[in-house]
Amino acid sequence: RNRVEFGKLTPLYPQERLRLETEPNVLTTRVIDLIAPIGKGQRGLIVSPPKAGKTMVLQSIANAITTNNPECHLMVVLVDERPEEVTDMQRSVKGEVIASTFDRPADDHTTIAELAIERAKRLVELGHDVVVLLDSITRLGRAYNIAAPASGRILSGGVDSAALYPPKKFFGAARNIEDGGSLTILATALVDTGSRMDEVIFEEFKGTGNMELILDRKMADKRIFPAVNVVASGTRKEEILMGTEELNIVWKLRRVLHALEPQAALELLLEKMKGTKSNVEFLMQIQKTTAGPDDSK
Repeated sequence: RNRVEFGKLTPLYPQERLRLETEPNVLTTRVIDLIAPIGKGQRGLIVSPPKAGKTMVLQSIANAITTNNPECHLMVVLVDERPEEVTDMQRSVKGEVIASTFDRPADDHTTIAELAIERAKRLVELGHDVVVLLDSITRLGRAYNIAAPASGRILSGGVDSAALYPPKKFFGAARNIEDGGSLTILATALVDTGSRMDEVIFEEFKGTGNMELILDRKMADKRIFPAVNVVASGTRKEEILMGTEELNIVWKLRRVLHALEPQAALELLLEKMKGTKSNVEFLMQIQKTTAGPDDSK
């Protein structure tokens, strides 16, 4: 019993980068690496409307982590999910898949989420790097809303005020520990579902993450994948994760992209990325093209 309790460990900003780039043609992970880099201990929110390809994004991230960072223990937690999605995840991801399908009672959803996060915390106490992918925090919030005992204070949308605490506790567990060990949590949040409850749950989580990847339904409808809103997505304190040189080029890239509409920005980015073998090559190309007088505006 010489391990320190999770709550007593000192949390820091993520410092060690989790590079997701694997192959030249897997653009999803390459885009994430540039736009919203992830470090060990990141608390990331993937904000997605229905049918925007969030499952594909999660699978890409999961496979990239098992390929590039085999030392990380990967756990995929699926709450209130379709049974066929669960099978798909189990077959395509080389990590632990902990799932509770939508035909199970809400108690089951909350139980598997709690078991998963407690197991992750124990591993972190032992000094391991753990990555938890949760799909989705909104549905977990709904499950707690049904399962938790009523506090008597109802927020708009029919959300019990007590029901938002447990999913926050889950999400808030993500941290980079000072002397070894880290718990990275990337959770999807559903928006534009037409449900007031989902909006209330999302609003609660809006400022709690330190990385946001925002998916766009309009782009997904036009079959532009990954449907990432490159203008709105980003990571806080990304300067800790990137080298100075890389950071300067990425900021240049951001200035160019911010001048465009989100869809045009993504199309431009993907088109340029397809022409290069890796992000390093891509960034070198940007460095060359914007080295002269800055006429990209």
